[in-house]
Amino acid sequence: MLFLRRSAGRVARWVPCGQQRRTKMVYGPKGSKGPLPRTPWTVRGPPPGAKLPWYLQNVPSVREQVPELDVVTYGGKMYRVPWLAKPRHEKWERGWHDRRLDGPCLDGLPSYKERPCYVCQQLTRLLEGVKQASWLTKTKVIDGLPLQILSIMTDTANQLENQDERVQNAISHARFWVSSVEEIMEETYCPVLLEDLLHLCRTMATRHPLLAKRMLAQDYRVAATWERESLLLQVRGINGKLLNAMNPLEPVASKDEILATENDVLETLYPIAPTIDLHEVNIYETRNDTGFQVGYPYPHPHTVYFAHGDKYHRMKPEQLRAKMLMFAFGNALAKARILHGDEPKVLEKPIVVQSVATNGQSFQFMVFQLNTTDLDPSHGVKNLAWIDADQLLYEDARVRPEIRKKVVTIPAGIHGYQPATFKKFLAFYLHGVV
Repeated sequence: MLFLRRSAGRVARWVPCGQQRRTKMVYGPKGSKGPLPRTPWTVRGPPPGAKLPWYLQNVPSVREQVPELDVVTYGGKMYRVPWLAKPRHEKWERGWHDRRLDGPCLDGLPSYKERPCYVCQQLTRLLEGVKQASWLTKTKVIDGLPLQILSIMTDTANQLENQDERVQNAISHARFWVSSVEEIMEETYCPVLLEDLLHLCRTMATRHPLLAKRMLAQDYRVAATWERESLLLQVRGINGKLLNAMNPLEPVASKDEILATENDVLETLYPIAPTIDLHEVNIYETRNDTGFQVGYPYPHPHTVYFAHGDKYHRMKPEQLRAKMLMFAFGNALAKARILHGDEPKVLEKPIVVQSVATNGQSFQFMVFQLNTTDLDPSHGVKNLAWIDADQLLYEDARVRPEIRKKVVTIPAGIHGYQPATFKKFLAFYLHGVV
C-alpha cells in the first residue's frame, strides 16, 4: 500500500509538456555516450533559420526583452535594498585638487623635469650583471686582483698572531654563539661575521698607527649623476658601510695602462636596453654628494662593505658584483666632481675605491679606479675594475653532526676553512698603509 502511494506521488509531479524528466530540474532528451550520428546538424550545424529546442536557447534578459522598462533602484530610499538594482551616479567633481586622494600633481613640483633620469638604488638588480654595469660606468673589467693587493697578501709580516684560529673563532661566533637559536639565519650571522672580521683588522693599528686615522660610516647617502650616450644616469641612496681615510689611495694602474684602454671596445647589450633594470623617474635633482659635510676629517672613500644577508632582497652573485661596481663608481665619481668640478675630462690623478661584499660564507672583492669623468662617448680613456669573485671563507658550518647508521659521517663545526680569503680581506684593509 505504501508503494502505491509513493508511485502516485511521483506521477502527479509537474513535467514540461511532451518532455522527459532526466534528473532533478533537468529535462530534454538524454545525450548519447558515443559519437553523434553524422547528420546535417552535426556536420554543418543547424540549417539557417531553424529554431533550436527550448533547452538550447539563450533566454535574453528582461531588460533586453522590454527596452522601455524602467529600472527600479534603491537610490530614493537612501539605503540598500537587496532586491532592487544599484543606482548609478555621475562622478562628482569637487572643483579643487586634493593631494590626499588624487596624489600630488607631478607637473607642479619644483624638481619635476621632462627629461627622464635612470636611477640605480640599493635594491636594483641588474639583469646582465657586471657586463651591464661596465657599460653604464664605461669600465674595463679585469679578472683577478692588482699586484699591490697580492704583494700585501703574500707578505707574512702583514698577518695577525694566531690568525687562522682567531678567524675561525669569528666564524663560530657568527654561526653558533651569537644566538641561542639552533639554526641561525643568514640575515643574522652575515653582518656579525663582517663586523668581527673588521674588528680583527682594526687590531693591526698597533703595528700601523695610520690605521687609527680612519672612520667607518654606516647608512650614509651617496649621489652621483652622469650622462652616458645621451642617457641621464644616477646612483643614489643608502648602501652598506664605508671606510673613510684621511689620505686617498694611490692609483693602481700606471699611465701607460690607462692610455691603453682607449683601444678597448665595451660590449653592448643590444637588443636589450642598458637601462632596462633602472628606475625611470622625472622628479630628481642632478647633484653629486659624497654623503659627508665639508670639513669632514676623513673625506676620502677607501672601501665599501656590503653584508648581503637579507632574504627578502637577495641577489645572485653576478648581480651583487654589479651593485658593488655601481656604488664604488658612484663614490669615486662624487669625490671627483667635488675635487675637479663638473667638467668632463681625464683625471691627472685617478681615484681608487675598493669594495668587498659577503653573504656570510662567500666573498666578492673589487678594486675600482676612476680614470675619466668624460663618460658620455664610448671611445677614449676608460675606467678600470679588478674583480676576484666567489671566494669561500669556509665550505660548511654545522651545529649538529650528521649521523648515519650510528656513525658520525660529518662532525659538527666548521669545515673547509680557506685562509687565503681572509688574507685578501686583510690586504684590502691594509692597502694604503703598507
